[in-house]
Amino acid sequence: MIPVPLCERLLSAAMARGADFAEVYAERTDFTAVTLEEDKVKSAQNGVSQGVGVRVISGARVGYAYSDDLDEEELLRAATTAAFIANARGSERAFNVARAPLPSFYRLDQHLSTVDVARKRDLVVRANKAARAFDKRVKQVTASYADSTRRILVANTEGRLAEDTQDLCRISTMVVAEGKKGERRTGSYGGGGRVAFTHFDTFTPELVAREAARQAVAGLGAADAQAGQQTVVLAPGWSGILLHEAVGHGLEADFIRKGTSLFAGKLGEKVASDLVTVIDDGTFANARGSLNVDDEGNPAQFKVLIERGELKGYMYDSLNAKLMGQRSTGSGRRESFQHLPLPRMTNTYLAPGEDTPEDILRSVDKGVYCANFGGGQVDITNGNFVFAVSEAYEIKKGRLGRPLKGVTLIGVGPEALKKVTRVGNDPRPDPGMGTCGKDGQSVPVGVGLPTVRIDDMTVGGTKVGGKR
Repeated sequence: MIPVPLCERLLSAAMARGADFAEVYAERTDFTAVTLEEDKVKSAQNGVSQGVGVRVISGARVGYAYSDDLDEEELLRAATTAAFIANARGSERAFNVARAPLPSFYRLDQHLSTVDVARKRDLVVRANKAARAFDKRVKQVTASYADSTRRILVANTEGRLAEDTQDLCRISTMVVAEGKKGERRTGSYGGGGRVAFTHFDTFTPELVAREAARQAVAGLGAADAQAGQQTVVLAPGWSGILLHEAVGHGLEADFIRKGTSLFAGKLGEKVASDLVTVIDDGTFANARGSLNVDDEGNPAQFKVLIERGELKGYMYDSLNAKLMGQRSTGSGRRESFQHLPLPRMTNTYLAPGEDTPEDILRSVDKGVYCANFGGGQVDITNGNFVFAVSEAYEIKKGRLGRPLKGVTLIGVGPEALKKVTRVGNDPRPDPGMGTCGKDGQSVPVGVGLPTVRIDDMTVGGTKVGGKR
């Protein structure tokens, strides 16, 4: 990375025109990506990305500049540029930084960057073989593996110096199955996290591939979904993506400060059913969205956002926290040294309830069981969302029935939360495959959910009708 004395010189240069705050962010990422298609490994590569970004804040004005050249002259030029962009007024002074003790929510015996790429290649080969052996109707398989070892250093004019090494890996498989008359259905599955490579000794590529193939085959012969107001039951785990998108983004502080979120100004108000408690937890051990420190050097936190239906808090980065008279919640995240930090989620999940999943299912006379989700869209300003359900089944008299195709869930985030009538005692995190996009930046996240029943949900489908 870069030595501490150089960090201090960069901070001094960044504050040469005054300003309220300056920060140096250094990053080096070693990454691997392996992809297999059509029974052949199409690519297997290693790479390195590194650079330094300097941020200067004066009131609400922010100046940011970065360099992937670590020469001191180039870094000083970046610091000076950021100062000019912030357009502050003042004089240069010296700054000193010191390391602070940090928590450890992921500690690996061997960094992923040191594992031979041939072992990583072997994972996708095994996944391909297992998926094709699952069923003769499997016609296409795409398997991929990716990992990174990311080293960061953050120093700022408040005297903070934080360093962290963040390993992250994921394996995934997508399968296409073909049935009668050329009908095709897809299935996908994957996972990982801030875990050692030995994670795949138990979360094996065979397990991943068979689950993806099962989803694809299960969808063959699916009936058209019926549109209308229906009772919906969400499966535990990855269904938490609905919570992340429909509710989580609206609780990020930049949207709150600008008044563009429908949750703005509603602290202490009832925004969900009494059964709903929403948590964002950056301290979850080895989870995909976990952080020892965020990308501003602040320790990650366990945050209760909604408690028993009442809005309790928001997610703050340093800038928005200062402008709103609050404290950072360790939620400042950025994609790389080329990007400014933004308030973002880490691992967002719904706390468990008291019902068994079996009782929840038995309580539904007619409805839709959503086993897996695909893509979705949400409007932060009004909470309107649309989600595609990639694997769904009809519920009849408390039992799962035939598979359904073309299922979408349509609604408003807070309104959907108010219609939660049962929450299971089976909390489950997703297997570690979430990536969140915001303002052109992508960061790894985790989601989670127990089995949940939501009444009067608008279900989109290809048939008109449907009652609870």
